Amino acid sequence: SINHILVRKGVLSAEEIDIALRKAEASETGEERSDGMSPSSRDAVNFPIRLLELANQCQPDADIPSFSKLARMVGRMKEPYNDQM
Repeated sequence: SINHILVRKGVLSAEEIDIALRKAEASETGEERSDGMSPSSRDAVNFPIRLLELANQCQPDADIPSFSKLARMVGRMKEPYNDQM
């Protein structure tokens, strides 16, 4: 809802929010930041970013999925980290 309000008020575009969230996720999954972190710890750090990314992709005039539905979607979209391949 916050993302949609920011877009509706013209503060940011959905694309700008998406770029900012992708940059945040990239900085958190970078080797220097996540060195020594377990995959589950990295998932915990990135979960709120990924949840906001999914919510940002929802159409503003459509109902936003519930938190639990978005959380399940985050779990399904998760890919292995570079050191897990």
